[in-house]
Amino acid sequence: MEKFVAPGDKVGEVRSYRPGHGVYVHNDILIASLVGTLITEKPTNGETMPLLRVSSSKYAGGAPPLPDIGSVVTAKITKVTPRAASVEILVIDGRPLRELFKGTIRQQDVRQTEIDKVEIYKCFAPSDVVRAEVISLGDRHAYFLSTAKNELGVIYAKSRAGVAMIPVNWQEMQCPVSKAREFRKVAKQ
Repeated sequence: MEKFVAPGDKVGEVRSYRPGHGVYVHNDILIASLVGTLITEKPTNGETMPLLRVSSSKYAGGAPPLPDIGSVVTAKITKVTPRAASVEILVIDGRPLRELFKGTIRQQDVRQTEIDKVEIYKCFAPSDVVRAEVISLGDRHAYFLSTAKNELGVIYAKSRAGVAMIPVNWQEMQCPVSKAREFRKVAKQ
C-alpha cells in the first residue's frame, strides 16, 4: 500500500532504513523533505538495509485529486454576495492540491433549516477557511458546495483586529483580544 507523505513526516529510523531521495536524518529519525509517495527499495549491491525515498512526481500517486460528489473539501472564501460565497478549494479529502479549483456555496446550501432566512454575510467573510462537502459538479466555472451539516462550516476566521477567532456557538465566533463577536456558520469541531 502506498503511503502519501509531506515534509516533516517521520518515515522511519536509521536502524531499520537508509535515507534516499527526499528523506533526511534528524536525531536518528528519517524524515520526509518532499511531498509525494513513500517508496521502500530492497537492499542492493551488498547493502543490508532497505532504502526509503520519496517519489515526487507532479501528482503523487498519478492523477491529481479531483472533487467528486461527497468529497469533503477545505476551501478559502474569496468573495461574499447576497446569494452565495465563492471559494478556492485547497484540499480534497485530506489531500492538498497544487492547482486550485473554484467552488460556490449557495444560500440554500449553507444550512439544513430556515434556508430562506440565511444571510450569507452573517455566515462567511472573505479569507475565512471552511470545511464543505461537494454536492454537485456544478457548471464549468465552479463546483457547488454545502455546509449544511453540523461538522461543516467555518473552521478558521480572523477578527477585524486580525486575530484568529474562537468558536462560541454554531453561529458566532469571538475575538480573544477585543472580545467582539462576529456571526459565522461555525463547523462543529
